[in-house]
Amino acid sequence: MSRHSRLHPWLWSGIVVAALVLLVSAAGAAEASQAAASQAAPDQISVSQCLLSVVRNTGIYDFATGDGWKRLAMIAIGGVLIYLGAGKGFEPLLLVPIGFGTVLVNVPFAGMGSEHGLLGLIYTYGIANEFLPLVVFMGIGALADFGPLLASPRTAILGAAAQFGVFGTLLGVVALNLIPGLHFNIKEACSIAIIGGADGPTSIYVASKFAPHLMGSIAVAAYSYMALVPLIQPPIMKLLTTPAERRIRMRQVRPVSKLEKAIFPLLVLAMCILLLPAAVPLMGCFAFGNFVKESGCVERITKALQNEVMNTATIFLGLGVGMQMSVERFMQMTTLGIIVLGLLAFALGTAGGVLFAKLMNLFCRENPVNPLIGSAGVSAFPMAARVSNRLGLEADPHNFLLMHALGANVAGQIGSVVAAGIILAIFGG
Repeated sequence: MSRHSRLHPWLWSGIVVAALVLLVSAAGAAEASQAAASQAAPDQISVSQCLLSVVRNTGIYDFATGDGWKRLAMIAIGGVLIYLGAGKGFEPLLLVPIGFGTVLVNVPFAGMGSEHGLLGLIYTYGIANEFLPLVVFMGIGALADFGPLLASPRTAILGAAAQFGVFGTLLGVVALNLIPGLHFNIKEACSIAIIGGADGPTSIYVASKFAPHLMGSIAVAAYSYMALVPLIQPPIMKLLTTPAERRIRMRQVRPVSKLEKAIFPLLVLAMCILLLPAAVPLMGCFAFGNFVKESGCVERITKALQNEVMNTATIFLGLGVGMQMSVERFMQMTTLGIIVLGLLAFALGTAGGVLFAKLMNLFCRENPVNPLIGSAGVSAFPMAARVSNRLGLEADPHNFLLMHALGANVAGQIGSVVAAGIILAIFGG
């Protein structure tokens, strides 16, 4: 590398710093000149006044004065989210829009997050009224397959056990409130706890009802941990299982008829209507999408829900969530608390599913359950199921757990909706 190429980055850094200093200095000089001009001729427009107006409306001046550095920091956080989505492939469908929303809402003088700004309109008419999360649930239903769950109904118990992370985190919130500077009320705690279900749309839906001011932090934590499933879950799964348990082979699942698949979402919806009406908005949209797919009556609607509708809603949902990541909402002690509690919730959900699978084996000695599929009880569909299958193959190259894990994974999707419905029913009033 030549001497000139080594100096090149330093040269540009010096130019940027010099430009910053000159702009701030020019603003100060122009302000002093404006004050003198206003005393001499208050009704005249001066060159210095125009210069001051131009300088004050630049991003560089805003970032260099007052709390502008906080906006710059939030733009950097948005850049990190974009990098994780586009560069590392971590949930790009949502992290990229959230990252761009974070960048755009923190640009000074742009007004993107204002009442009539693009992001403000998306949030008001798409998220605050719960429209976009419910549309996303229609798409998820059209993509889901209940076949593995119907073929092995006992995996439904694992989906329920993984929701321990949701309710266990509520206790963690009580402990976290003992730290000076942190205080979460019960509705805020419920919104944070839903992160343990690893279900982004459900987290956003509950947060929009209980704690809209925390939605940005909750959504970023939920989707970040969902994206990091291959990194977070394996250490917990290996810690709680023995090599012999990871080598357990499960029996092949039975074939499931098309009629069973079509009737099942209707039965689940009927149970919600009778027992847990608070969960009907989420479960109703989920059941609608799944029934349209499994009945095969309208192939065009199925394809639209799986592709155009789902993708469009996801884009706007991500941008709307990013709008909530402004300096005023995000840079608080509560954000750090949410990140910590979100990780705790996710770890508890993973551990709850694995430990309950081990408990089931005390009563199912003839047909044991591989505890690895218990971790798929969280509803990070289908990534959690793939992680369970991968660890099973590492222990035994001929041990395929994917179909069994998918059963627990779909059950976890239902379980997270039921957990949200219970929370809404108890605390919604």
